[in-house]
Amino acid sequence: LFIILFRKHIHRFPVAYFRPFPWPELKNLMKVGLPSAGEQLSYSSSQVVITFFINMLGVEALATRTYCVNIIMFAYLFSIAMAQGGAICIGHLIGEGKPHAAFLMGKYVMKKSVMITVMLSCILALSGHAIFGWLTSNPDIIRMGATILIIDVLLEIGRPINIFATNALRAAGDVNYPFYVGLVVQWSVAVGVGYLFGFPFGWGICGAATATVISQFIGMIWVVSHFLQKTSIVRLQPGFWKMKKRIISSIFSIGMSPFLMNVTACVIVIIVNNSLQRYGGDMAIGAYGIMNRLLVLYVMIVLGLTMGMQPIVGYNFGAQKYDRVKATLRLSILTGVCITSTGFIICELFPHAVSAVFTSDGQLIDMASRGVRIGIAMFPLVGAQIVIGNFFQSIGKAKISIFLSLTRQLLYLLPGLIILPRYMGLDGIWTCMPVSDFFAFVTAVIALWIYVKKLKRLSPLQS
Repeated sequence: LFIILFRKHIHRFPVAYFRPFPWPELKNLMKVGLPSAGEQLSYSSSQVVITFFINMLGVEALATRTYCVNIIMFAYLFSIAMAQGGAICIGHLIGEGKPHAAFLMGKYVMKKSVMITVMLSCILALSGHAIFGWLTSNPDIIRMGATILIIDVLLEIGRPINIFATNALRAAGDVNYPFYVGLVVQWSVAVGVGYLFGFPFGWGICGAATATVISQFIGMIWVVSHFLQKTSIVRLQPGFWKMKKRIISSIFSIGMSPFLMNVTACVIVIIVNNSLQRYGGDMAIGAYGIMNRLLVLYVMIVLGLTMGMQPIVGYNFGAQKYDRVKATLRLSILTGVCITSTGFIICELFPHAVSAVFTSDGQLIDMASRGVRIGIAMFPLVGAQIVIGNFFQSIGKAKISIFLSLTRQLLYLLPGLIILPRYMGLDGIWTCMPVSDFFAFVTAVIALWIYVKKLKRLSPLQS
């Protein structure tokens, strides 16, 4: 359809899209984006290996992990919102030549995120049995899940600090340090120690959870030591824990977009799990866990790219260099689409092979393969959708970013989960995903087009 409608202009597309080609912006994007993407790739691939280890313990262990990942995410939603919002504000302030204001912004972010995360963690840990009892009737899953919640939520105090620290370092332009920390901690501790605890020590899935706790704690000590140095823009010092309401509101207004997106995503995942339990049982939940890990592997690379894009866009937007902002956006969209298209091709051509990486159960492989093939039908469009949403967040357009964050989950995916499974069964759940991806992409493109037209009309010289 695209080729038919635009056949007269396709041969001019590469030249018209980049005229002239933005080599400086490409260099900056690769310099900042590659370490961030590498960090996310390292994390997601380590989670794939951990999922493979857990699957060796049985389908119930895999289903328990699928439940736990989404429940635990609730405890860190506020940290993610504050860290991302604060990082963007820090990037704007550095671009405006205000390093002291960037320091003040960073210290308020850390305090607020740690306080709220600890409170939410305690609530989730103490209500673990009730939460799992509502999600499933399997007593083994309830027992394992409640134990993992206590281990992960009560003991993993390092994660909120790591979330803030890595985002603050990227905003200040130091993207290599988080990459090295993540690479060493994830593979040597979370994977290596997790395997030792899980199998030689006989702790099972609780051993993997304990190793994750240790890895986050070591990462916290590592990055905090960096912030104690005098050369750090965001440095720990006396008076660090005092707050100002005005700064907090500025941070949270920008961080509201990822906060609402993650809240709705967690709620949707719970609804998906309940639907999977109804139409396919624990086997379907395990298949969804496999598909989710495969898709997250590529989505995390795109998110790493956007993490590299955000400080560049934020700095140039603060410095009113709008040509560089647009060039960076174009490169990011093109790169994001290439990444998700690669995942689409691999998973569509070899669904059984990629599913067999996680399990040797033939029935689970068949179910996961069908889910993967249906669920990623529109996956190439996801890369552009993610980049566009993060672009609006990077330039401080919180309302547009929030709208785009909620459209896929609430306007498109939720109605599909209610309607399609009634007529298509388990396939209806898989079909909801590409349908919502397509409409969310169309919505994001329309929002970007309207904003660019408005920007050109208001300030034709700068835009």
